[in-house]
Amino acid sequence: MTASMTPALTALFEAARAAQERAYVPYSKFRVGAAVRSASGAIHAGCNVENAAYPVGNCAEASAIAAMIMAGETTIIEALVVGDGTGLCTPCGGCRQRLREFAALTTPVHVADRGGIRRSFTVDELLPASFGPDNLAS
Repeated sequence: MTASMTPALTALFEAARAAQERAYVPYSKFRVGAAVRSASGAIHAGCNVENAAYPVGNCAEASAIAAMIMAGETTIIEALVVGDGTGLCTPCGGCRQRLREFAALTTPVHVADRGGIRRSFTVDELLPASFGPDNLAS
């Protein structure tokens, strides 16, 4: 599924693109930006931050989620990841699990490059048969 660029989605894309430009990537040179829209409608963005002592760095999605948590919110209603290259820059396994922690299985996750959205997934499509907070409910 590919999403059309509504004004709300354009704002999410622009936030992720701006974050991508601020990525700290002296080793891989692979800039990634991410943005999540929380339940209030606010957009929280993050970039990847590398570290000489691999794997101590942060993924862009983890940074965006941390910004959302710092803003006092805990629910993601939409996410977007932007990276360069010919392949899709989908969230890594750890970030898929992070998204699962704060998003519903039906939450859209858009994957983009500098030109726009290339493909959209749901959290469930990215992490099928996942383990989440509801598994721990008694």
